[in-house]
Formats: sequence, C-alpha cells, structure tokens
Amino acid sequence: MEKDLSNYRKSYEKGELLLNNVPDNPIELFRDWFIEVDTHFNIDETNAMTISTIGMDGYPKNRVVLLKKYTYEGFIFYTNYNSEKGKAIEDNPNVCLSFFWHAAERQIIIKGTAEKIAENLSDGYFESRPRGSQLGAIVSNQSEVLKDRAVLEANLKALETKYEGKDIERPKHWGGYMVRPVEIEFWQGRPNRLHDRIRYQLQEDFNWKIERLSP
Repeated sequence: MEKDLSNYRKSYEKGELLLNNVPDNPIELFRDWFIEVDTHFNIDETNAMTISTIGMDGYPKNRVVLLKKYTYEGFIFYTNYNSEKGKAIEDNPNVCLSFFWHAAERQIIIKGTAEKIAENLSDGYFESRPRGSQLGAIVSNQSEVLKDRAVLEANLKALETKYEGKDIERPKHWGGYMVRPVEIEFWQGRPNRLHDRIRYQLQEDFNWKIERLSP
C-alpha cells in the first residue's frame, strides 16, 4: 500500500509570536495561550497533551493524557503508577509534554522532570471524579495483557456491587504527577514556513533564558 502525501499543503496565517511581547515567565504565556485557545477556538479538550517517556525497552513512547492543573511549579496529570508510563517515569523521570492546537496553529513543547504529587492532593482529585471513573481506576490493571473485554466488564460489575452505597477510596497505585519544566518552546505557525519559535530555558538562578529559534 502506498499513499503520497507530498501535496498536502497549508499556509499558517493566524498569529505571530515576537520576542518583544512575551512575558519573562513561560507559565504566564502558557496560561494566556491556553485561555485564548479554550475561549476562542472550537477545540475539544484543550487540555489534551502528549506525554513522551523512555520505556524500559529503551524506546520512546508517546500517548495522550489530560492536563488537570498547571501552576508556576509545573503541570499535573493523573494516571496509574503501575502502568507502562508510570514504570517508565519511575525508571527515568525526564519526560516531554506537547500540545498541538491545530485551529490556532500553535504548539507548545515542554521538557521537564515528573514526580509524584502529595497523596492528599491525589486523594482530593480522586474524590472529585465521577463514580464510574473512580471504579475504572480500580478495575483496570493498566497496560497489562487482558484476555478480552468481557473480563473487564465482569470485574467492573463486581466492584459496583462491592461498593454499592459506600465511598470509594483512591487506590494507592493511582495518583498524580507534576512535571516541573526546565525548557518550554512556543511555536506559532507563520506563512511560508517561517514559523515563530520562542524557547525558554530554566537557569541555575531560576530565571528563564529566552531565545528565538530558526523555524
């Protein structure tokens, strides 16, 4: 099978990103972009991001997760600590996050170190989840081989019976990670492939070095 995609073309003309109008802290620019995209562009799940890890087999692997909070310290998402990504992070906490908002012709690429958040913070978020999502976090041995879907659904029904009328506690193998950034790159599409790329790099004094990169 062969499919030639060489004629797929698009001119990027929806914005610009210049050094003279970016803030000193990249989290502030992330906030501004996120709010603008979420408010003015018809994008489902603006908080969907790709996380890249280095697997136990030495290969990088990407998958989409949902950003649940961002602060000046970093970016928080939740997962099963025993999953493939959780084991990869345990072995090598250096990860990369990326957002691609096609309607706004923007990308953000974040290099950082992932660490587990405090248990009480994971507890609080778990309590806020819908009951079905709480049960789903317990019933799924994420990334493990599953014989068929019927096994998963039978296990879910058993848990629904077990917890009927009861509060559901967060399983210890499920919780949040914060990715503390060391580098953040903002990409704005421009005509003729002369895209704007602004890179922030964290320095030893915790200030950010800001540079323009060639497209």
